Amino acid sequence: MKVGFALYGSLDERSGGFRYDRKLVEGLRRAGDTVEVIELPWRGAAGGAWRAYPRGLCDTLSPRFRDRLRVDVDVMLQDELAHPSLWHCNRDLSYPIVSVVHHLRASEPRRLSPLYRAVERRYFASLDGVVCNSTVTREAVTGLGVDPDATVVAPPAGDRFAGHAGGSGGAVTAESVADRIADRAAERPLRVAFVGNIAPRKGLDTLIEGIAAADAAVEVVVVGRTVDEAHVHDVRRTVDRLELTERVRFAGRLSDDELAATLRESHAIAVPSRYEGFGIVYLEGMAFGLPAIASRAGGASDVVTDGETGVLVDPDDPSAVAAALESLATDPDRLAAMSRAARRRYERHPDWPATTARVRRLLATVADGEAPASATQPDPEVMA
Repeated sequence: MKVGFALYGSLDERSGGFRYDRKLVEGLRRAGDTVEVIELPWRGAAGGAWRAYPRGLCDTLSPRFRDRLRVDVDVMLQDELAHPSLWHCNRDLSYPIVSVVHHLRASEPRRLSPLYRAVERRYFASLDGVVCNSTVTREAVTGLGVDPDATVVAPPAGDRFAGHAGGSGGAVTAESVADRIADRAAERPLRVAFVGNIAPRKGLDTLIEGIAAADAAVEVVVVGRTVDEAHVHDVRRTVDRLELTERVRFAGRLSDDELAATLRESHAIAVPSRYEGFGIVYLEGMAFGLPAIASRAGGASDVVTDGETGVLVDPDDPSAVAAALESLATDPDRLAAMSRAARRRYERHPDWPATTARVRRLLATVADGEAPASATQPDPEVMA
């Protein structure tokens, strides 16, 4: 097949959604498809989302912008993040279009959610198929009028650290993780890793307040890129106010090897987001046997089983985060059991070839002009 892939920015971006796109392009090319990547101007790179969104809406009305999408392909993939720039011009394009949805803007509790919902609904009306990263994302997509039979659930793999040494201790393998779990569970204080872009949606403020409220010794390392300067300033002020400067360390962005070393020495990963379309960071932590403190809002429940591989908490609930931290810090046997269960869950998860195969089947069906009636059924591993 000749496949196009339109997205904001570059495939080289480091967030989970861009990693998914990059691995999907690599997988399609490995399967013998020709993939033409179309990089669109990303208005969200500066100025804040509230300015970027209307700028994207203006792009979709530009004939010059539309001409960038007039390419010779059998089917076009689009990252749904770029929907503001695509929803109007899609109807004038000659090829079938499939969208890759990592995270619906309308699913977030935002002031402009009614606008986002209206635009995303129109965007989905211009499509022939939708790839969803989780069952929850698919529910959100079908809630905006998409036929379930035109969707497929193709979750990201969590193998980012496969083969990484992560400092001393050898490569990240089932055996090395099992050996580390036995020693790590008895160590104190409880070491927690927060990994993600530092923005309000990720819930770092909730985690900090939860640490302060926990009746246990807990330390956290914050790994990630600053996306919202004002939010980071507020979080740092909270750390100072709660006298947590000795227990909270801001590490900034780390290389994969540096992050692997950090995760190897952690007991748990905690990202109590206000919403996650999937939350690949939970799965990546499980590669190291780290149970996750994760949000109930969104797709984390596809990966995190409450009380088994982690703890699910409601958004904006520091007391629930505190209780989860206390349970892990005060019961080494429970922590070790959850760590082993987390690693087993990681090992059962589909790999990139399986994910690519599911997407490719949908693309082939759409390119042939057939109704993708069987695409809605996820593989059993998706729900493992």
